[in-house]
Amino acid sequence: MGIRIGFHVSIAGGISNSVDNARKIGCTAFQIFSRNPRGWAAKPLTPDEVQLFKSKLSASGIDKNAVIVHMPYLPNLSGPDSEIYTKSMETLAGEVQRCSALGIKYLVIHLGSHMGKGQQSGINQLVKAIERARGKSRGGPIVLLENNAGQKNSIGANFEELRMILDRIDRPNEFGICADTCHLFAAGYDLRTSADTDKTLEKFDSVVGLRQLNFIHLNDSKGPLGSNLDRHQHIGLGMIGEEGLAAFLNHGAIRGLPVIMETPIDEKRGDEQNLKVVLELLR
Repeated sequence: MGIRIGFHVSIAGGISNSVDNARKIGCTAFQIFSRNPRGWAAKPLTPDEVQLFKSKLSASGIDKNAVIVHMPYLPNLSGPDSEIYTKSMETLAGEVQRCSALGIKYLVIHLGSHMGKGQQSGINQLVKAIERARGKSRGGPIVLLENNAGQKNSIGANFEELRMILDRIDRPNEFGICADTCHLFAAGYDLRTSADTDKTLEKFDSVVGLRQLNFIHLNDSKGPLGSNLDRHQHIGLGMIGEEGLAAFLNHGAIRGLPVIMETPIDEKRGDEQNLKVVLELLR
């Protein structure tokens, strides 16, 4: 299978437009929000929209297993019981249903903040939210936990916490990890050289297990190693740099996985330029 790589693309004007937007910039993988990411209300998907999305994707040549939905921004799945937490659980349940309707295999979630209640409370709340959202039903998307940059009170910045969460979830084969390179680096996992990358991925394998790794968010980092800053940079222009990201992309454990860039769009570069850089880094 060839490299599957792309970006987060817009669904403005209808969810099927995401396929056109992905093709326009040469994506062989893409990520979407299934709805407005900055509000709690979600417009129901109509059967026509769903059908159009599926037929466009089928005709696009993009592997349907290289498409992923990202949870909206507002939910906090690790927070204490509150109105926000209840809405967060409902949002996750809704996203699971929307992915099922669209035939999208993967849903990536931010793990959220324990809001000062401690790691154990955060993990308990997260597991409860995930299990409620999945319910008893089989099938539906594989839910991917995204590692974070290690901001104060956050859950899932280190490999041990990710493993702890996976160990608590029933039906572990329906869950996995989406590893974000900027977040890894900001959380203190070095990726700047080939040797650093080997060491970080060996550690991931020994603690979490590479078999759990399903998707990559490929981003350089504006912040230095261990800074806990979630600030994405263009590929090769940040603190990780081209050498490290080339080593990561070409690593045997990563090479077959779909890769999504969430890089900035500014006067330095747009998506097409970042894609060109990555294709050059892939030896």
